[in-house]
Amino acid sequence: MPTGSAPSRPAALRPTRGVRTDTQVVDGETVTIRRSTRRRRTVSGRLEEGRVVVMVPDALSGADERRLVEQLARRIRSRDRRGPAGDAELEARATALADRYLGGRARPTAVRWSSRQQRRWGSCTPATGEIRISEAARNLPEDVLDYVLLHELVHLLVPDHGPEFWAELEVYPALERARGFLDGVAHAQERALTP
Repeated sequence: MPTGSAPSRPAALRPTRGVRTDTQVVDGETVTIRRSTRRRRTVSGRLEEGRVVVMVPDALSGADERRLVEQLARRIRSRDRRGPAGDAELEARATALADRYLGGRARPTAVRWSSRQQRRWGSCTPATGEIRISEAARNLPEDVLDYVLLHELVHLLVPDHGPEFWAELEVYPALERARGFLDGVAHAQERALTP
């Protein structure tokens, strides 16, 4: 290293272009907030070295940001105390839903969490019987996550979103509430795009 030059910082400590970092205290714990100009719609969070980190769009209003950070930080801490729900637990949950609401007719070959699922809550490949649920769905209320799973399970029976598909889903008692909740999430994310 040439004399007088500063040592380079490890990549994890270098500032990321387009990201501003701040903190918020939630239930006595400091939560790191990363505001990104590249993030347009989604709010997500995770544990990093035991600390809660929440990523938000830079355009999100202060009040919305505080509320969402608080909700997400509490969910993450609650999930951390319970331990993460793994793929086996998710698959068992899907099987129970298929038995209860679809008479056991939908049998996936695999049900797993997906960190690559960025724009949809879930996806299904009827040809292989595989169902993938977005990691972001871990933070949904239980009945809304059940709806997402059921939605994908019905795709094993009916691949499109025609009348037959929706007729299969009508057996789920929280159908309208869950759909309304997800519409509300989408609306909130779209509003974050406008100043």
